[in-house]
Amino acid sequence: QLHLVESGGALVQPGGSLRLSCVSSGFALDTYALGWFRQAPGKEREAVSCINRSGDTTTYDRPVKGRFTISRDNAENTVYLQMNDLKPEDTAVYYCAASKRGVFGLCQTARPQKGDFWGQGTQVTVSL
Repeated sequence: QLHLVESGGALVQPGGSLRLSCVSSGFALDTYALGWFRQAPGKEREAVSCINRSGDTTTYDRPVKGRFTISRDNAENTVYLQMNDLKPEDTAVYYCAASKRGVFGLCQTARPQKGDFWGQGTQVTVSL
């Protein structure tokens, strides 16, 4: 069973930066598209960014484009989300996911699909 663990969430002031990490234990991630999703209080989970198996194709939700960067290190079985110029509206629990459905299939919906794997989430709070 693929097990994903997120880390790096914290309380940060507006304009600050954070780097989230998601590491797999037990299984290699190089055959999976990977993605970051978030869920704010009272809102539905939404796709933030996804990356294909080789790392050369990425997608970004419009509100984060230009501020967030997704990357992966297949040798370390890790996916990252570098978040810059954070805004209060970025406050949410951030989840990583792994899927065999491809980068566009993964980010097409934030609802967990059969065969996908999800982490437990890490809290990001952007506030003064």
